[in-house]
Amino acid sequence: MSFLANFFNKPAQPERYKLVASLNTYSGSVHALAISNDGHILAGGGTEGIKFWDVQSRKELTCSPHECRGTVSCAVWATTRQTAAETLCYGTGLGYIVFLRCSLIDKTFQEICARRLGSGFEITCLSWHSSADGNIRIAVGTRDKMVQVLILNTNLQLQSVFAVQLETTIPKSVAFTDSRDIYVFGLYDGNLNQLPISDVRGRHSRHNKLLTRSSGHAAVHQKRGVFVVDNAIDGFTLYRLEGEGESVRTFTTAVPSMSVPKQVVFGEEGKVVIGGSDNGLVYVFDRKTGQIIQTLCHADVGLVQTITVSINTNHREYH
Repeated sequence: MSFLANFFNKPAQPERYKLVASLNTYSGSVHALAISNDGHILAGGGTEGIKFWDVQSRKELTCSPHECRGTVSCAVWATTRQTAAETLCYGTGLGYIVFLRCSLIDKTFQEICARRLGSGFEITCLSWHSSADGNIRIAVGTRDKMVQVLILNTNLQLQSVFAVQLETTIPKSVAFTDSRDIYVFGLYDGNLNQLPISDVRGRHSRHNKLLTRSSGHAAVHQKRGVFVVDNAIDGFTLYRLEGEGESVRTFTTAVPSMSVPKQVVFGEEGKVVIGGSDNGLVYVFDRKTGQIIQTLCHADVGLVQTITVSINTNHREYH
């Protein structure tokens, strides 16, 4: 499947979102999209590596040549207080974690660190957290049921601070808690694990909740105390972080024709929930009511598995 990214933004009512641009300069299939925290740059990756675009001009940005380390499987942007430049972290199907940063001199994206993790299993998910000392903490999940926390320090050295292997769960989404523990959402098994990371051997007690019989992607909104999960059955299900696993509501879509993970994200500071489909549509729901606000047509048919949302205050959504 060739790459096509559609940009939607939020105009005045009654049409809440409208298509403003399409990108089709990526020849392979895409598995990861991420918008920088300042809303200026879109990164997209898949079978043909990683590429960057300026969000306003829609022009592709220059990335210095670096070694191909497999299909890009996931990507996140990270920032620190010590540097104005944002850092893109992406994982690959061959188990590599790679960090890129835009040079302030020639404005090209350059690789600053790369490492193959463990036995080289696919990196399935990433999340980040910045610390006061300028380090970037990265939570990583891999196909062999491993969850790790790495630190990229100010000298651009990568250090491991935590690693644990789950018994049965393949991590599909990870997120840091306010206390810097980790939420781990399982692929297909409906499990949520909360892992304390103070013990590098991972021997502290873990909190586990069975949310649903099946699950795909998940997203956490710490400020609102909720998370949403692709339930792989009839849409996306909302839960409270402090709950016991009981659902708040389900955002219902058309019944999927195949069981594949579909990305789901929060938008507009948690006011809306946005999810993909296997019918070419992107669904936008009101988080409080569960009602569909709008469906965005990405394609006439096919999977919409990868979505990203700008956290910038203009509330632009892209997929």
